Amino acid sequence: MTSGVDWRRAKTVLAALLGPPLGWFLLFFAVPMAVVWAYSFGTNVGVSDIDISGTFANYARALEPLYLGILMKSLAFAALATLICLIVGFPVALAISFAPPGLKTWLLIGVMLPFWTNLLIRTYALIAILRDEGLINSGLELAFGWAGFERLPLMNNNFAVMVGLVYVHLPFTVLPLYAALDRLDRSLLEASFDLGAGHLRTIWNVVLPLAAPGIISAVLLTFIPVLGSYLQPDLLGGPDSQMIANVIERQFKRANDWPFGAALAFMLMYLTLFGIAMQSLLKRRERPE
Repeated sequence: MTSGVDWRRAKTVLAALLGPPLGWFLLFFAVPMAVVWAYSFGTNVGVSDIDISGTFANYARALEPLYLGILMKSLAFAALATLICLIVGFPVALAISFAPPGLKTWLLIGVMLPFWTNLLIRTYALIAILRDEGLINSGLELAFGWAGFERLPLMNNNFAVMVGLVYVHLPFTVLPLYAALDRLDRSLLEASFDLGAGHLRTIWNVVLPLAAPGIISAVLLTFIPVLGSYLQPDLLGGPDSQMIANVIERQFKRANDWPFGAALAFMLMYLTLFGIAMQSLLKRRERPE
């Protein structure tokens, strides 16, 4: 009898704790997303009026070769940026996980430090480094100016976009990798060394399989934000460097075609949900029966 009363009190406390965040989620996320999703099945009937007629014309238009090509290029950009973040971020996360406790805290702060600065400011900082009169070209000109040095084209191209994407999203890769590597059973590593395996073989045969769930999480946490990036291609890239998010932004702002912009946005949403579903499927297969 007492446990029943305690359970009812616990449910009341739980509802009181979950009520405000759940209401916030519904009011400021679920409802706006539902409105945008409804817009994707509509058509413009005036300057600011949208008729939600249930049409699939916007999705059919999104699959036209022009927009499908931009989407494929965005997927390629996101895949390459994610791969670079993995190659760079895995040794960083491994070094942090094996660092002394005092140093580990400072290294983690260093990884998270960019989050304390506005993304726009960080992107403008990259412009100051990569532009023709930036730090890199000015330094190279100072060092090799006597040999007729020509400034490197580091801005307004795909290279600048890739640098910006990796720079901004690298912490999204390092942090989940660190969380997975820090939980590894160190006795397995010692056993691998005792059996004669070197460092590289131990990493390949022991560390990578054990850290696979963290690697998958890092890939998703990096790939999805990169795919939706628009600031770096807009400020660092040229006409051939635009990604699908830039097309979506133009539909809502300049073209005033909200239904088509909503359809493009939800094409990315469907891809995101597909990726999350695949991650859940892989995790379910990895669980022992």
